[in-house]
Amino acid sequence: MSNVKMFKLLGVMLALVLIVWALAPILRHQPLTNDVIATAIILILIAIAYLIIMFKPPWTKAVFFFEGIVIGVSGYMLLDFPYNIELLVVGLIIVIIAILAYLQKLPPNILKWFYR
Repeated sequence: MSNVKMFKLLGVMLALVLIVWALAPILRHQPLTNDVIATAIILILIAIAYLIIMFKPPWTKAVFFFEGIVIGVSGYMLLDFPYNIELLVVGLIIVIIAILAYLQKLPPNILKWFYR
């Protein structure tokens, strides 16, 4: 039982570190560029998704799908070429994995992460 509590505590700490890391350029009064905004959005949403998945495991597929859309769209809209295309491809791959997880078409060793 203590291992589960320690895992959740470490997960919360990781999420907080990601949020602080995302807000650090803003707190250091660096100029807000599209790169800073895109990085902050992606890091904060990954931290929030990690917290949701940790405390509500059945929501893993939906959160994964949403994260893929956000990473793809924010990367494509806010970053310059070639990084926008790279993040769009990463977002599409994440969305495809989430859809395949909904349809249960992934290999069993990957599918176990979505159905706990």
